[in-house]
Formats: sequence, structure tokens, C-alpha cells
Amino acid sequence: METADASDAELLRAYKAGSASAFARLYDRHDRASFDFVRRMMGFADDATAQDLHQEVWIAVARAAGSFDETQSRFVTWLFTIARNKVMDQFRRTSGVVHLGGESGELALAELADDDALSPEHIAENAQLAAAIVKEVQALPFVQRETFVLFAQSDLALEEVAQIAGVGLETAKSRLRYARRALRSRLAGWTTRHG
Repeated sequence: METADASDAELLRAYKAGSASAFARLYDRHDRASFDFVRRMMGFADDATAQDLHQEVWIAVARAAGSFDETQSRFVTWLFTIARNKVMDQFRRTSGVVHLGGESGELALAELADDDALSPEHIAENAQLAAAIVKEVQALPFVQRETFVLFAQSDLALEEVAQIAGVGLETAKSRLRYARRALRSRLAGWTTRHG
């Protein structure tokens, strides 16, 4: 089934049956989120490597399409598991070690105000805040950054984040809590300095 409202699993089945357009629709649907995840995990300074890894992710999806089991997980969970594995492989290739960091670090990043109502000064201030957030997310230990990025920006349930990271739900909850706490602490002074 390749209707406009076809599920990811239906599109993947259509691709396995030979429909290149079904794969293109899956790619279009999840390209941005998967690239953003890879880029954030690799660090914004390494955009070329992130682009290469992103291509590797989608090549792996195409090659492993036959192994996807929709009774075990949603497509997006499977996709981000592949993406995470590619990132981990890259860390191992380049440094020989994956630094997973410790559990040292609660932030519910408030949505920025409606752009239509913002003055140019407020827009510039929000851009500075966004840059500060990105910098602080990059500074988180790997396991916290991974959990925070998957949960906050990939529209995944915490249970799916835990599955992707290969940890229990309570561990994922702890990592997210520590990441939020660290980000809240690091960004607390930002509003007083810039507000």
C-alpha cells in the first residue's frame, strides 16, 4: 500500500516488494530527523562525517529491510537503532574507544515564543539562546546527549529511546533526568545575563 497515509511499515513492505518510490517516501519522511540525530551525536563541527554516516544509515536500512520486524518495534525505533550503531562505529573507528561518560547531569526547554510576535532584538536573543542550548547539549556526556536528543528531537517515547540505546527504561529515565538537570544548571545564568 503506497497511499499518502501509508504507515512506515507498509512503505517498507512495499519497498521489499520492489517499490523504489516507497523507499523514497520513507526517506523523505524520516531524512531530516535521522540526519539531525547523527549530526548532533557527532557534533556540529563534523558535518561532513555526519553526512557520510547519514548516507550509511539509509544504505543499511535499504540492505536490512528484510530483517525489520514490525511486531518487535516501530520503523522509527529500528531506524534510530541503526543510526546509533553507525555513530558508535564511527566513534570506535576514530578514537578506538566510545566515551560514554558518567551520570552527572532536568531541563524542559521552553518553546521559543511565536516568531510573529517577536521583535528583531527578541529574535536575535532567541538565536543566541538556541546556540547556547546546542553548545550545552554537545557538552553532555555521550549517554545523556544520546538520550536527550532522541527523546527531545526525534518524537520517540522513552521506552523506544531505551530500546535504541540498549538499556532498561529506568536507566533511560535517569539519563534524561541527569541531562535535563545539567542543561538547566548550565543555562540558568543565560536568562539572567541576556534577559
